[in-house]
Amino acid sequence: MSYTGANANHQQQMKEELMSVRSTTTSTFQTDVLQNDLPVLVDFWAPWCPPCRAVGPVLDQLAKEQAGKVDVIKVNVDENPELAQKYGVTSIPAFRVFNNGDVAGSFVGAMPKEAFEDRLAPYLGSAVRN
Repeated sequence: MSYTGANANHQQQMKEELMSVRSTTTSTFQTDVLQNDLPVLVDFWAPWCPPCRAVGPVLDQLAKEQAGKVDVIKVNVDENPELAQKYGVTSIPAFRVFNNGDVAGSFVGAMPKEAFEDRLAPYLGSAVRN
């Protein structure tokens, strides 16, 4: 593969990472969420939680469709209990919408993509449905 081809593959990989759900930790939350220029939907989840796993593909699709408008970021509550405690997460899946570093919305439970879109629309200035 030529350098140009390798560079194009790297750029495509970076673009796909920006369009997908990312994970954050206590050490990266400040940068990933609080200092983010975009609204951020944070999914507080755990791998042992069936509803959390069920909503994963919905969030993946939402992240791809809304790339550049909203970031979707996951927090594993087992690995980052201090974040769950700080943001009042008592059951999962739990979601917080951050806008300009502040919690702007909060909801709990698995739901269809349309429900996520409806909850995100106020933070994006217009309807987000595709």
